Amino acid sequence: MTDIYIAGIAMTVFGRHPGRTIDDLAGEALRGALADADCETKDLGAAFYAGVTNGPLQGQVSIPGQVVLGRIGIEGIPIFNVENACASGSTAVHLAAQSLRAGTTDVALALGAEKMNIPDKARTLALFEGGWDVSRAEENYETLIRLGNGVVPPEGSESDRPYSRFMSVYAALARHHMKTWGTTADQIAAVAAKNHRHSVHNPFSQFRMPYTVDEILAAPPITYPLTLPMCAPMSDGAAAVVLCTEEGLRRIGADHSRAVRVAASVVLSFTGRDAEDFEQSVGRRAARQAYADAGIGPADINVAEVHDASAIGEIIQAENLGLVPNGMGGPAAERGELTLGGRIPINPSGGLESKGHPLGATGIGQLYELTTQLRGEAGARQVEGARFAVQENGGGLVGVEEAAVAVHVLAKS
Repeated sequence: MTDIYIAGIAMTVFGRHPGRTIDDLAGEALRGALADADCETKDLGAAFYAGVTNGPLQGQVSIPGQVVLGRIGIEGIPIFNVENACASGSTAVHLAAQSLRAGTTDVALALGAEKMNIPDKARTLALFEGGWDVSRAEENYETLIRLGNGVVPPEGSESDRPYSRFMSVYAALARHHMKTWGTTADQIAAVAAKNHRHSVHNPFSQFRMPYTVDEILAAPPITYPLTLPMCAPMSDGAAAVVLCTEEGLRRIGADHSRAVRVAASVVLSFTGRDAEDFEQSVGRRAARQAYADAGIGPADINVAEVHDASAIGEIIQAENLGLVPNGMGGPAAERGELTLGGRIPINPSGGLESKGHPLGATGIGQLYELTTQLRGEAGARQVEGARFAVQENGGGLVGVEEAAVAVHVLAKS
């Protein structure tokens, strides 16, 4: 197959940006990615725009990519709009890679941007209600919540402030993991504490404050076993990546020594599996395919970025990716195996819990971190000798799992 490379990649600081527009954020990410690839907009043959909030929060229900990209200097080329919930950015990268392999162009752009922080917070929370089958929302919600039955939340472990029902679902998944594998609240807190420590060294992170496990457990509750620092915040931000074939790299004159090879790009959807059939989870199926495509196994991975919209997500996805055995994600985090300097560092960026989660930009932000790691440019959060990296990014919920999951394997050139 045609080799695909990340020639240039960039992201904004994720966070609250009250004085900035979505195209302002997108423009910063675009300029950074173009400069990193040493190319110009005229070199792009196709663009894939990832965004979830343009319609519900800004009123741009159609052609958001043409509007946003047009404002920052991209026009005339094919522009495709991509919406796959929280996996939108990674899906845009997947489609850009497909276009390169199909030979429609030799240089393609994937860009994700969101403006989630608006004065009406209830509108932002409401948009998550579209992340499952709206015609069966209550049925789907109850199915997921029942997964947590059998674990009784302690008194005072429920927030009296509004929060997304997706956090209730994550809590139910956490309780299911606790009763199935013996995972503890302390172990989930160890994941969050580790990621917040990592974030201190990431200048693009929304939060950069370290926490201890005890501080995580004592923080304001969301819903048991989740506390506030275990959960991703609402974020504004953008990220962009320029992908090339070998011919594209030569045409734009990019520095091949800094190009990172996309060894595998996989996007899969849910199945109607039973909740106990862990081997057929969408994340596990996507990981198996990605490793096969890349010609490596999980033991070859040196660093990972996974979708931790709450801390339990990292535990589940570390197991799905084969980085730890089933039920061992929590103990591995508690022992420090997933920390910088440990056996397999996960989320050296700080993860979504710290770095932020601007939906359509999230997946590309994860790839920014892994590209930086493979280039050896991550500074104080550098994983020494990193040669292979894996990214997992999920979106939406159908049945008992994510509606869509993207897994990318990146390799040092």
